Amino acid sequence: MKQTSEADPWATKIASAGPPIHQERARQTRQLILRVAAEEFATNGFRSTSLANVAKRAGITKGAIYHHFGNKENLAASVVEEHYSLWPTLVAETRAQGLNSMETIVALLERVATVFRDDPLVQASARLQIERSTIGIPLPTPFVGWTTLLTDLFGAAHRDGHLRPECSPQMAARVIVAAFFGIQHISDTLHERRDILERWEEVKQLVFPGICAPGVEIH
Repeated sequence: MKQTSEADPWATKIASAGPPIHQERARQTRQLILRVAAEEFATNGFRSTSLANVAKRAGITKGAIYHHFGNKENLAASVVEEHYSLWPTLVAETRAQGLNSMETIVALLERVATVFRDDPLVQASARLQIERSTIGIPLPTPFVGWTTLLTDLFGAAHRDGHLRPECSPQMAARVIVAAFFGIQHISDTLHERRDILERWEEVKQLVFPGICAPGVEIH
């Protein structure tokens, strides 16, 4: 798996089968396959997902899947890659809200929790990452992009005086990534993520006071 840019922690490339896709109809078919496959992977996992069933649900032939992705392994990897492509826009939208540095982190992670609750593509990616050893080809490494991004955001909080002096941006990022992805996995396992926002609220209320500088409040 080759990372395309150090500046973009989400940027990855999956080796694709067949020629480049330029036509709009072909692009729409590819997106349809990804979405239907994501629902199947999220529900059934990698091994129990059938390309025949994906094709049937999408109203296409198996040959169309092979044309776009080559095999089930590449399809799974492409679902994970597509999931990572969602985050830059979400980050940009949150940063554009005019919040201070610490509020931006909190607002961003609340939005991410909502996406994990509602979006089958993201849910499929999370399950496929857990099953990565059974897939047989490399997947984008999880958690690294979020740790990089949050280190940058906590760095801004440190410069603004919002981060507790003894807490480094790297430390804060590692703790919050571990807490967030821990709660999303537990919420998925126990309640199909229905309570992920409540679990995130608990992290916000209990963990952030130990990260924020005195006098900085999180709402």
